[in-house]
Amino acid sequence: MIEDIFETLSEEFRPDRVVEPTSFYFSVGPTKKTVRLTPDTCRIEDGRTIEEADCVCKISPEMFLRVWNQGYQPGVMDFFSGAIKSNDPQKLSLFLQAFGKEA
Repeated sequence: MIEDIFETLSEEFRPDRVVEPTSFYFSVGPTKKTVRLTPDTCRIEDGRTIEEADCVCKISPEMFLRVWNQGYQPGVMDFFSGAIKSNDPQKLSLFLQAFGKEA
């Protein structure tokens, strides 16, 4: 199910929401993906294909599905508790916006 979401990301991409090139690396259980967004494109790559992504996110499949499918908006406690680990939580918000998942 996680793989299916990443496979269809480019269909949901809203380029008007991305101002500058931004890279993301996701570790969602066994699924590892690099996502590169520009104001024009969305590229999804298997594994870690960039040395240092602008935003790294480690999240359980259950939490990822909750955010993606149920519209859950992660809060500070999700990061402090370790349910979501990221070097830049604000960029995760940008990621959600780029796919119409956050206002």
